[in-house]
Amino acid sequence: MTDDAKPETPMQRALRLKQAAIDAKPQPPRGGKFQREQSTGVQAGKSKPWMKK
Repeated sequence: MTDDAKPETPMQRALRLKQAAIDAKPQPPRGGKFQREQSTGVQAGKSKPWMKK
């Protein structure tokens, strides 16, 4: 180990582990119909014909 390389602090280690856990989670799909629905606030499965008169 050289003099300029400092050991990782507990806070840095916690942040690194947290970032790794966030990156490991599945992300929602991007682009296409899904993104348009999300941007307009339309919920998936919004069409409920039994709710209409």
